[in-house]
Amino acid sequence: MLKLNYTEIGLYMEWLMAAPERVIAQHVLLTLGMAQTLHVEPGHAGFLLPAQIAELGQLQTVLQTEPDRGAAVLPVDDQFVEISLSGSWIAASPDAHEGMFLAAMGDRAEGLIYKLWQLSETPVSA
Repeated sequence: MLKLNYTEIGLYMEWLMAAPERVIAQHVLLTLGMAQTLHVEPGHAGFLLPAQIAELGQLQTVLQTEPDRGAAVLPVDDQFVEISLSGSWIAASPDAHEGMFLAAMGDRAEGLIYKLWQLSETPVSA
């Protein structure tokens, strides 16, 4: 499962070996114990990657071969593509801009998406 944390300073992604249902249940219990509100809904999330990352073609091939595709690679312009994911949005309110998005798909797709995100976050030195 991919866990995308959207914060005011940006996106942070984690690759976890837990089921989304379990993570959601844990957050519901934690939030109830703290007497706070929690909003959970199905939805879509996305993030940008540079279009010239070499492994992008490999991801597109994997996504085409997996039976339950919860992800897509969408062209944005000559410089970027968007990785679009289906899953669950968890936040304090329906209008929150900060929260957590959980997406589950095959291990190969999750691993490649996580690797590509890490590559895009690594600064390139001259």
